[in-house]
Amino acid sequence: MSLEGKVALVTGAGRGIGEGIATALAQAGASVAVADIDIAISQQTSDRLKRSGWDSLALQVDVTDKKSVSKMIADVEQHYGKVDIAVNNAGIVSLYPIGDLAPEEWDKVLAVNAKGVFLCTQAEITSMRKQGYGRIINISSIAGKSGFPELSHYSASKFAVIGFTNAVAKEVATEGITVNALCPGIVGTGMWRGETGLSARWALEGETEEASWQRHQKTFLPQGVAQTPEDMGQLAVYLASAPHVTGQAIAVDGGFSI
Repeated sequence: MSLEGKVALVTGAGRGIGEGIATALAQAGASVAVADIDIAISQQTSDRLKRSGWDSLALQVDVTDKKSVSKMIADVEQHYGKVDIAVNNAGIVSLYPIGDLAPEEWDKVLAVNAKGVFLCTQAEITSMRKQGYGRIINISSIAGKSGFPELSHYSASKFAVIGFTNAVAKEVATEGITVNALCPGIVGTGMWRGETGLSARWALEGETEEASWQRHQKTFLPQGVAQTPEDMGQLAVYLASAPHVTGQAIAVDGGFSI
């Protein structure tokens, strides 16, 4: 599945799943624009790709701001001449029981995870229509297929991504543009690991964060092991190559959603 000659744009690509997807697209031959709200992190990832011999460009973007998103697309077009593949990965998460969830926190999570996907997709389609070709991959989650306690706002945002993706895919189906959602499972990045992650938050009394992490893998996943950013990259490369797969929400979750 060679992506030679293609130009890919990945938001939230400075770390974690976004970095894994950016790396996989570069390995497949695409030139990759790495976008993140922190330009220093974008630059680090872009520089790492370049050191491996791949073509990359670092960009800064606030996906909740229409002007910032428009500038990101314009910068990619100016540098590479087009946008062939777009992965809308930028996202945030927080944990609050429903009784403690403030409207401001709801708005913040929905702004990045849902509005951000909308603004990026809208701008990307405008660009892709110029060439009659495009592959858009919106990052949802298994929390967009099944709700989790203390994540009602996050699940709402990720369910929204799936519905939005399905609707837009139908709208542009005859224009050479596919739109799909990728739903990561349990990945050992910031959402799950560390002092503020789900493993620590959902640890049993006397249980360490590491023990909680191991328990949740065995509890939730039929395969018993977590997924990786590299796993997400493999599906992204496939979706970037597949001309007749569109409107889908595909989970890479070790069997969680069976």
